Amino acid sequence: MFRFLILFGVGYLAYKSVKNWMLQGSNTRNRVSTQMAGQIDDVMIKDPFCQSYFPQRDGVHLKSGGKDLYFCSADCRDQYMAAQSQGDK
Repeated sequence: MFRFLILFGVGYLAYKSVKNWMLQGSNTRNRVSTQMAGQIDDVMIKDPFCQSYFPQRDGVHLKSGGKDLYFCSADCRDQYMAAQSQGDK
């Protein structure tokens, strides 16, 4: 009888430990997915010259004609400026 109580106690503790361990894993996943769902890391914008999309924070900024333009690289910005200056002639 005493052995049965000890085995039952050990089994119960093992069950509770496994259950808590599994619940902690799912709570962590829920917490991470909730945090990620509410955040927007950055805005994707389109380069006006080469038409590629990139995060705005990585763009090269140019203020032209009162508008803020963002380019994927300094090379695209320079080509855009050269095309604009040729169009003005």
